[in-house]
Amino acid sequence: MRNGHMENEQQSVRRFEEQFAAFERRLNGERTTEFHKVRQRGIQTFARLGFPTARDEEWRFTNVAPIVNTTFTVPVTERRHSDFPAHVSAEFLEDAYRLVFVDGSFDSGMSSTASLPDGVLFMSLREAMRAYPEILQVHLAPSGRPEENAFTALNDAFLLDGGFLSVPQGLVVERPFQFVFIASEQPDPQIIQPRNVLIIGEHAQATVVETYVAEQERPYLTNCLTHVAVGPRAILEHDRYQNESTQAFHVGTMLIRQEAGSVLTSNSINVGGQLVRNSVTAVLAAEGIECTLNGLSLGTASQVIDNHTTIDHANPRCNSHELYKSILDGRARGVFNGKIFVRKDAQKTDAKQTNKTLLLSDEATIDTKPQLEIFADDVKCTHGATVGQLDENQIFYLRSRGIDETAARDILTFAFAADVTERVHVESLRQRLEGVIHARLDRGRRNG
Repeated sequence: MRNGHMENEQQSVRRFEEQFAAFERRLNGERTTEFHKVRQRGIQTFARLGFPTARDEEWRFTNVAPIVNTTFTVPVTERRHSDFPAHVSAEFLEDAYRLVFVDGSFDSGMSSTASLPDGVLFMSLREAMRAYPEILQVHLAPSGRPEENAFTALNDAFLLDGGFLSVPQGLVVERPFQFVFIASEQPDPQIIQPRNVLIIGEHAQATVVETYVAEQERPYLTNCLTHVAVGPRAILEHDRYQNESTQAFHVGTMLIRQEAGSVLTSNSINVGGQLVRNSVTAVLAAEGIECTLNGLSLGTASQVIDNHTTIDHANPRCNSHELYKSILDGRARGVFNGKIFVRKDAQKTDAKQTNKTLLLSDEATIDTKPQLEIFADDVKCTHGATVGQLDENQIFYLRSRGIDETAARDILTFAFAADVTERVHVESLRQRLEGVIHARLDRGRRNG
């Protein structure tokens, strides 16, 4: 069995190497840029590392064999505007500046960038690489990256497009910025690999929403990588909402670097996907930083949703707060691995990590592993994990007030989720999330 897996993995690696060669030929003049060195190094790293297995500590609870065993095609480099069904357009936030990508390529027809504040750069990454290469070279280079694996290397190899945002020093932007990534209707499984770069200048303030959605239920792989740089005393809320096909695979990586006095809130909501891996790494690179990581996963049927987080307290007097919740029904399985590192010089650290899981069926499972590694002595750090089912006493109380059992369970389940969704400050997105959660709970009851 092991030999069969290795053979499939080798075949998969060779297929991507062949697809890279074809992709490289289509790039024409872009092969002469500095960014192409990132691509070449990416395919070499991917070939060397191969896909992770259960022997890799960071992946031992998540079997990526379904990805390895699927033959993916790389989309063509250009897509035209097309009409999408209502459930896709419903994900567009009316109050936001918006960039839309179809199968990883920018679609200007569905995007909305009118009336941008002076000094804001908000465009496709492909355009930004042409217009502002000196800015992007630092953020796209893999050197010094705190996380390196086959998926980040593969994203490097096929680096082409995604979202780019730069907010200048001192500017407070009230309207949110939204990146929408749509997987279109296609006959064959594709691999879609967006790359996003967010730069928030000193004393600036912004809200960014990343949305991932599918036109139809079909298998494909989204392998996305987002770089976030939060400048000194800047404030950023980043909301990441993944509601892709339940036949799809989604591997998302977010790399955050915060500077002195900055404040970051990350809300990661995972609803769709057959196999989902959400990785967030935050480096607190100076003093006086506030970092908050929140997450909500809603798994039904046989979904697997894996959340890995790392907060690196590299400097003194920084605070971090982490709350990740999972609601699992049917045969769904969740994974949570949260790491907090407190370096030797990071005195006066205050870090709190909480993981809570609600199991709605006897077959749903969770593997949870909160971790603290502390090398300083003047710190206040706590972590904990709880796993349980709905409280029968609370259900009884609601039923005694005339609420039927199904509605009582939904009320309690939604209240569990609302602890995270209420932390999303974009009202239109929060309302959308609440509607999707209600619909998914209903579907979970019907499908089991």
